Amino acid sequence: MAIVETDAVAQSVPTPHRWIPPTVSMLVHTVLILLLAMITFDASRPEIARIMVIPPPEKEEDPPVEVTLQPEIDVVLDNVALVNSAPAPMTAAASANTLQLDPSLLAKADTSAIQISAPAIGIPDAVALIEAVPDGEVKGEARDIVGSYQQALDRLAQELLWMLDRGPVMAVWCFDQSNSMKDDQQEIRDRFETVYDQLGLSGRVKNDALLTAVTSYGGSFADHTGHKPTNDLERIREAIDSIPVDATGQEMMCSAVGTTITTYRDLARRGRQMVLILVTDESGNRPNNDAFLEQAIAVAKAANCRIYVIGRESVFGYPFAYFRWQHPQTNRVHWLPMDRGPETAFPEQLQTNGFRRRFDAFSSGFGPYEQTRMARETNGIFFMLPSIEEEVVGRQKESYATEALRPYRPDLRARVEVLADRDEFPLRSLIWQVIQDLNPYQSGNQKAIEMRMDFSINPQEFITQARREQEKAKLHLRYMAEAERALVNGSLLREQEADPRWQANYDIILAQLIAYQARIYEYGVALDAFIANPKSAEPTRGNRRLVNWDIGTVKRTLTEDAKPYIERATSMFEQIQIDHPGSPWAARARWELRRGYGVDLNPEYRLPYRTVSNPMPVPKL
Repeated sequence: MAIVETDAVAQSVPTPHRWIPPTVSMLVHTVLILLLAMITFDASRPEIARIMVIPPPEKEEDPPVEVTLQPEIDVVLDNVALVNSAPAPMTAAASANTLQLDPSLLAKADTSAIQISAPAIGIPDAVALIEAVPDGEVKGEARDIVGSYQQALDRLAQELLWMLDRGPVMAVWCFDQSNSMKDDQQEIRDRFETVYDQLGLSGRVKNDALLTAVTSYGGSFADHTGHKPTNDLERIREAIDSIPVDATGQEMMCSAVGTTITTYRDLARRGRQMVLILVTDESGNRPNNDAFLEQAIAVAKAANCRIYVIGRESVFGYPFAYFRWQHPQTNRVHWLPMDRGPETAFPEQLQTNGFRRRFDAFSSGFGPYEQTRMARETNGIFFMLPSIEEEVVGRQKESYATEALRPYRPDLRARVEVLADRDEFPLRSLIWQVIQDLNPYQSGNQKAIEMRMDFSINPQEFITQARREQEKAKLHLRYMAEAERALVNGSLLREQEADPRWQANYDIILAQLIAYQARIYEYGVALDAFIANPKSAEPTRGNRRLVNWDIGTVKRTLTEDAKPYIERATSMFEQIQIDHPGSPWAARARWELRRGYGVDLNPEYRLPYRTVSNPMPVPKL
């Protein structure tokens, strides 16, 4: 499905029938410094990477939203639960007097029969698996923006030269086995000699001063240099070439980091400094991250091993990016999910775009939380590749100045510490509650807040689908109105919050909730207008055929009822750009304004699919 946002004026329609649419601060520290050096990953049992694997539910196939790419899309989702969603109780401010809106879109909805129960929120089970370790002195760089792998390798070569000034070094490379990394591995392999040439020119790699090992991970762990680090470039290239493509779609990153360090740390202790270079384009399997992130950091600290990461920019406040892949036999286009965020311990942005789950790849300006934290805690560096791959769906590349982002740096403390602060910072608690209550991935929410975005070309089926969605829109409108009231009633908390990042989070979410109510209202009105005066479309367009009527956002609105909401949201989005210049929040505000507030239906044409017996399986990234 393709949703095209356009400034085009909606087709003139007669005046439609009025649509009646519509959570004692805990800080857990395990002070076991004397035992820290004994923390280990059993390198003799590579199966450790599979311990935390949770069997994925059956694939869901959903159409995309607001993307002007190919229409024939199958969205492949393996894990839909956001295990990193931070729970939080509603604050007293959130339950204060109800704000009265004039006019209120909610008041125009027939909600007498609607019973709303907010989803139950509890501490994620994964938190029990997190082990907090005393941080100590941290000197690592949270981020170093590089323009290419060559720049990253040049910067890494300089880091290694500085370490070689102090003595011999062992560098262990740990590669992600995912299908999307194969080209990246080849590029690094081809550029490896450049790094060693730079080091060789200094004369500091004589007598095996620098040794290299290669490991990789997917659903399991692999050691490609057989516990025997080398300075032989050909052996290093062969090791990289032997990295397989993992078919499970799992990236047991944190356990692999711990296993890699445990495998080679004894060799490093024989008078060598140790570094681990993690190369990946994803943030890793989230249950595995929750279970092993802090342990991996502890193992690295015990081995005095720095962790350098060459990775991709995180998606702003959202866990996923989607990679467009067209099946070579059937012509179907699939959107394959990649874990590429968020940049924080828990999502701090809405997981909905107003109609349903997000499908954008909006730039955050920072790397994924786990990778950035590992680099920072071990005095390493996260080398962030700023480019977004051409096949990433809904890519929205924004460039942010380093100084502009400095006040908005993510909290890189352990998750258990961030979670423990929720009672000390009521605004953050309130925002997390709103995010969770409107989370399309949360069990029980999908039915109410996942709106249909494509409709049948059969008139009777269209009417049946439209009436059903209008009833759902009432619920959706009610949820967002309640969330808006909670945030407005917590405005004093916004004034008391000193962190610019959380001020910006509050500002953008409140503005979005107001804008999204206008769009949902217009959504219902547009369906009524289409029923009253259906559009016509040619059954074919070239060799494509008409398959659906698709929802898209436009500038023009169909009613005056949403105008007060549109004016408020527009003013707030403009103020965000003034208050948070050069930040992802300002960029997101501009993006929301470009979407428009009206809704229209557009014909979707699609190439016929090929029927193939035993087609090749859809790959997992």
